[in-house]
Amino acid sequence: MSSIRIKKERRSPERHRRRSRSRSRSRSRERIRIKKEKPDDSHRNGDHGKRERRDHRNHRRDDAGQSRDRHRSRNDDHQRVKQERVKQEREYNDEARRRDRKHRPQNPFSNSDQDRQDWGGQNDSGASQDSEGENPNPAPKDQPNFGVSGKLAEDTNTFRGVVIKYNEPPEARIPKRRWRFYVFKGEETLPVLHLHRQSAYLLGRDRKIADMPIDHPSCSKQHAVFQYRLVDYQKEDGTIGRRIRPYIIDLESANGTFLNNKKIEPKRYYELQEKDVIKFGFSTREYVLLHANSKDTDDDMD
Repeated sequence: MSSIRIKKERRSPERHRRRSRSRSRSRSRERIRIKKEKPDDSHRNGDHGKRERRDHRNHRRDDAGQSRDRHRSRNDDHQRVKQERVKQEREYNDEARRRDRKHRPQNPFSNSDQDRQDWGGQNDSGASQDSEGENPNPAPKDQPNFGVSGKLAEDTNTFRGVVIKYNEPPEARIPKRRWRFYVFKGEETLPVLHLHRQSAYLLGRDRKIADMPIDHPSCSKQHAVFQYRLVDYQKEDGTIGRRIRPYIIDLESANGTFLNNKKIEPKRYYELQEKDVIKFGFSTREYVLLHANSKDTDDDMD
């Protein structure tokens, strides 16, 4: 029973309150004692805190100034090195020019006395210094060449980014007669090619620019041109008339163009007649020239 009473006494609320009050008093005394020992310990509202903040700002300014000075000095060093390098390069180039000037031969067309003496001219006294006794003949100057270079034609005769090798002549015309190519490959008949819608047809392997593509590998990209021309002819009564006739011209192809099994010369017009057979390169296709009204002969006359 005695032990139970002791425990109850220890747990009494009055005693607990007294102890808590005593603890709070001791803590307050301790805080007062600490304040008395360190009266200038206020870092927020006291003079010590202001002084520390001011010192910190000054320190940051000093650091910024020092870093700025270091950066400025580094830039000055780079600029100084760059200037020294440029100066060295200039001195080297000047020295190289001086060496070249020393080893360079004298100009024979110069008017100075020293140059004339070195090249066999006459000095101030009129005496000749040439070992052979004759003045050297100057080399003839190149005359200006005003010929056609072909660059203007390349700029004006470009189609889809490709320079066309051929230019139509002034007498090019669109025909009235409806000419056609009947194409045969052995015993096989291929579709008919109509040739009356324009004045010229480019034949070649380049489908980008060709009017009539030829896919055989032996043919050139720009192989030949089928051209209509307005030409003069003599009538039966002796008068001169004009008519539109078809022509073929080879554009210097690699394997040539054949008219009635005969190879034609490049860059030359060949007049075509009805039922002529044309072949290109080593292709087995035969192009037979016909028109809609074969019996009429005066339809093309103008």
